[in-house]
Amino acid sequence: MDNESDVTYIILDGYVEDHKYRYVYFVILITAYALILCSNSTIVGLIWTHRSLHEPMYIFIAALLINSVLFSSTIYPKLLKDILSETQVVLLPTCLLQFFIIYFLASSEFLLLAAMAYDRYVSICQPMLYPTIMKRSTVSVLLGLTWFVSACHSAVPAIMSAETKLCNFTMRGIFCNNAIYELLCVHSSVITVYGVVALVDLAVLPVLFIFFTYTKILIIAFNSSREVRRKAAETCLPHLLVLISFSCLCAYDISAARMESSLSKTVRFLMTLQTILYHPLFNPLIYGLKMKEISKHLKRLFCAAKLM
Repeated sequence: MDNESDVTYIILDGYVEDHKYRYVYFVILITAYALILCSNSTIVGLIWTHRSLHEPMYIFIAALLINSVLFSSTIYPKLLKDILSETQVVLLPTCLLQFFIIYFLASSEFLLLAAMAYDRYVSICQPMLYPTIMKRSTVSVLLGLTWFVSACHSAVPAIMSAETKLCNFTMRGIFCNNAIYELLCVHSSVITVYGVVALVDLAVLPVLFIFFTYTKILIIAFNSSREVRRKAAETCLPHLLVLISFSCLCAYDISAARMESSLSKTVRFLMTLQTILYHPLFNPLIYGLKMKEISKHLKRLFCAAKLM
């Protein structure tokens, strides 16, 4: 790896005391990964098999949970392998692919939450028009646009980074996130400007739209009957909790690349673990407990499992 022209590997230098705590890390991460797969897949399976859950709101929730499974599956298998390895390295093309998938799924989550906010807005504020507006074709178009727009936006920086010369081959991270920009010989102003544009398109605008629609919902619910207020709280609160938690984790990921010198290696490591542990487990917990229809089917499933 001394000859830079021949180097095709990136060294992942974000682990803390890996040799000392590798089996502790391994047990924690494999347990978390198993819980993520089981919890998210269970709720997606319930939505798939029960016709009463074949509504736009639950379809969007299923898409969100599928994102969590894909996000975790992009990161965890490599992490588990690295923890048990003497050296933590990754091929440059593999690193760029992981970078693309991570930000494709992360950005699509904001757009999915915006689509869910629109669905709740139509359901509560224009209930008579809801069956006409939120048809199956509308849901399909929204899902398709969400993933297509996110993929296009995320592919550009990955391609530009692949075409830019690297001067550093040691990345201060445990997987390929935006810390990859530190490896570039020249900090491209094009990538920086595009990153700001993508951030506005994929995060800022969807969040503003969500708060606008939820403000309208709050006004309508406040002036309506108790039943409308109950419905608004039951269906909108989980989405807001997920949005807030995900926004906080994304804010760390975005700011960490600009504060690397002020963050210790231990702090970076612990905060990075939060981004991959907390949110994929938080989503099914919130939707499983707070969404009445999903919670009802989960209780039936657990009761049936106990009787077997």
